[in-house]
Amino acid sequence: MGAGTSSTTGPGDSVQGRALWGLRAATVAQALALPLALCLLWEAAGRSGWMPEGILPPPSTVWQAWLAWAFADPGMGLNPYLGTWLPTVGYSASRVAKGFAVAIAIGVPAGILIGWSRMIARSVDPMIQSLRPIPITAWLPFSIAVFGIRDMGAVFLIAIGAFYPIVVNTTAGARDINKNLVRAARMMGASERQLLLRVVLPNALPSIFTGLRLGLGIAWTAVIVAEIVAVKSGLGYVLWDAYYVGRMDVVIADMVSIGIAGFLSDRLLLLVSNRVLHWKQFGAR
Repeated sequence: MGAGTSSTTGPGDSVQGRALWGLRAATVAQALALPLALCLLWEAAGRSGWMPEGILPPPSTVWQAWLAWAFADPGMGLNPYLGTWLPTVGYSASRVAKGFAVAIAIGVPAGILIGWSRMIARSVDPMIQSLRPIPITAWLPFSIAVFGIRDMGAVFLIAIGAFYPIVVNTTAGARDINKNLVRAARMMGASERQLLLRVVLPNALPSIFTGLRLGLGIAWTAVIVAEIVAVKSGLGYVLWDAYYVGRMDVVIADMVSIGIAGFLSDRLLLLVSNRVLHWKQFGAR
């Protein structure tokens, strides 16, 4: 074997790896410090009687309620929240995924075309901007009238909510393009379709992902609103049902579940963004 074919790991690599893991551990510790401190204060206040348990139960009670909701045998009594957490989260996540996919399929192409073509912008953008201020709750009666108490109503509301930040940010990204790149592409004989796919779309990707992250957050808000009123399953339905029967421990466990689901989906989207936009990160170093 020649010396050029051998590969060894130097001590510097090990030191760098330990430093990286130490940095990650410090980041996680910093992120958890404030929530843990608040939980400890909350627990102390609940145990001392400062907060009525029927209104704001302490974290230990919420934890026990979540354990029963997540892992208990559904057949162990009349409690409807036993062992139903996973399918409940699954219903909501499925609706978010469907509505978000519809918003992407419509919002990204529409934003690219609005940002690129003045004629399309004059024809389409005024209608989008006039509909954008209408809140999701205002669409509820329309959704129920058209789709009834079914999943399609929730998917429609999610798509409506996520569409606007996606299309607005995509439009901004398509407009904010280096004109020299467009001139160079045209000088090389690029067609309008090639310009959109190979110049405008890559240039707009950072703005598109910003819009996707904003839209995903609104999608989780929309699914809770839809499930409270227009659907009879999912995290929103359990949230309202638990409040109605006075199970505030389940209500808070549900709220935490919504936050965690939204956070994890955002992290997943951020991971995809980092992979797709690796060239941007490399260029920034």
